Formats: sequence, structure tokens, C-alpha cells
Amino acid sequence: MTYVYNAWYVACWSHDLAIEKPFAMTILGQPIVLWRTASGAIHALEDRCVHRHAPLSLGRCEGDRLRCMYHGLLFGNDGTVVEIPGQDSVPRGAKTRPYAVIERHSWIWVWMGDADAADADLIPPAVGLDHPDFILGHGQLDYEAEARLINDNLLDFSHLTFVHAQSFGSGPQFAETQGKIETLDRGIRYSRWTENSTGSASRKSDEPMDSYMTYDFLLPGVLLMTGGVFPLGTAARLDYGVPDYDEAVSGVTFTSQAVTPMEKDTARYFFSWGPHKRHGDAATRDMHMEIAGRAFAEDKAMIEAQHRNIARAPDRPIMPTAHDRGITIFNRKVEKMAKDEQA
Repeated sequence: MTYVYNAWYVACWSHDLAIEKPFAMTILGQPIVLWRTASGAIHALEDRCVHRHAPLSLGRCEGDRLRCMYHGLLFGNDGTVVEIPGQDSVPRGAKTRPYAVIERHSWIWVWMGDADAADADLIPPAVGLDHPDFILGHGQLDYEAEARLINDNLLDFSHLTFVHAQSFGSGPQFAETQGKIETLDRGIRYSRWTENSTGSASRKSDEPMDSYMTYDFLLPGVLLMTGGVFPLGTAARLDYGVPDYDEAVSGVTFTSQAVTPMEKDTARYFFSWGPHKRHGDAATRDMHMEIAGRAFAEDKAMIEAQHRNIARAPDRPIMPTAHDRGITIFNRKVEKMAKDEQA
């Protein structure tokens, strides 16, 4: 499957990158080692010593430098070998690949393309765990499946009606009607009003309300979703446009989700979810995370089974439906960008 390289991929949660402790992660089949210095600076290199290809993630941090603990070669944070024990000179070109890396929104992001072309403005505007307006829980899951299958799942919410009937309590409207899809420069925007609803498993209402939800799905595979519950008639009053969340009566939440391809058939799925501070507390967050745990396990079971079926007959074509519009738009963007990169 096709992926872009000139994009920021989530490598790990910020709190998982300890000071002066190398951290190994594989992204797009490339082994990467990350480390945080005592001053807080973060560096990333190819996780491979130029001498005997030992993993540098098994090495030792020495300030801004990283020492291979197989035969002791010392690497600068730009990947250049600066010392070889027992040898006065270092061969020209003794260097491993450096990666651009940034800490933002409680995640460590790695730019998989040319480090000199890395553009921090292209980091998706997720909501970090320390955001003052939201009370967020978080987690991650490792999939035995292609990352693109997870992306496709997040781009087609018609599956909520069936896969998540028990966990989210999703109604038939997700499958029976279409959400609104808009094209963005680096992704798509999905939005939907559900009128005269008594809510879902995470936000019940004693009287019918109008519920709104929207998400952006951005390259390389990041979902940013918010929504809320409004008085009955709000959707029609706004002509089904974007509401003011200050008018919500309940249920304003935010979720950030990121899909990172690791090896060819494995991926890591990062997620956070929780209420706005005006619409919940830590107990509300914990309820959301309990529901999310069940729902995301449902996704994982379905997608891994789908992956196994595809592996049995990889050349068998799929049959698109009307709900595949978001998938089609997004994947065409990926394919075009990947083609431009190769050119």
C-alpha cells in the first residue's frame, strides 16, 4: 500500500520518551532511535550503527550524542560518527541518517522525508493531554494489519452502526444517511447533524436533542474530532451549518487519533478522548475511555480479520459503496503526493 514520506508521523507519547534513554520505533519500515537530552532537546537517527548495523537504541546517551554499545562508535545528533575507540581518524561519510523531530500536542512527531524539507506548520493541530480546556484520557493499540486499513475505517463512519452498536450505541443513521464531506488541502472534513436524538452510550439525554459531530482526517493519518449536544431545533435553525459550542447543553468532547505504519503488516494506533471542562470531569473522562476501550477493540478485531482475508487474495478487487467517498478522496491525495515525491 502507498504512503507519503513528506509528512509528520507520531512516534510515541511525549511521556514515553524518558531523559537520556534511547527509544526505538519503526515507521514505514525504517528503524528509528529517539532520545531526549537532560536539557529537553529531542533527536532522532536511523537505528543502525554504520559499523556492524547494531541498533543504536541499545546504546548509551552522552548528552547530545549517542554511543553504540556494541563497539563504542559515538554519533553526533546529526548522525555523524565523531569517535571510534582505538582509532584516531573517522572515515569521511561515516554517518547514519538523521530525522527531523518535534514535540507537540503530547506526541513526538518524526518527519519521514528529507529532513531539510520538514515543515512544522504541517503538524496536524491535535489537542494535547495538557490542554487547559479538555480532560483527556489516552492510550494506544498495536495492530497486525496495514495502517491504511485503519485509515479507511476512520474515513467511513457508516461502520459505527454495525461494529459499534453495543459500545458506542450508534444508531442506524450512520449507515442509512450520508454525512457531509468537504475536501481540505491535506485531507477531508466530515460533519453530521443527528436531529431529535436521545444520545448515545457516552451522552444520554432525557429529552430529544440535536447532536453534532465533525472531524478532520489529515495526512498522513490523523483524525481530529469534536462534537456536542444542542437544543432540539438547533440544526434546522443553523441550516445544518457549524454550531457555536458555547451553546451546547452537553457532550462537548475532543478526540485526537493517529495511525502510524510500522512494518508492512503492522501499525500503531494512538488515541485520546475526553470532555470539555464545562461538560464533564475526570469521571466523565474515565467513562469515555471505558467505552473507547471496548469500541477500539471492536475495530481492531474487524480490521485484523479483514487484513488476513486480503492477504489470502491480495489481487481480488473491492467493491466501493456510496460511503467510500471520503476514503476515495483521501487515498487519491496520498497516491498523488507519493507519486510527486517519487518524481
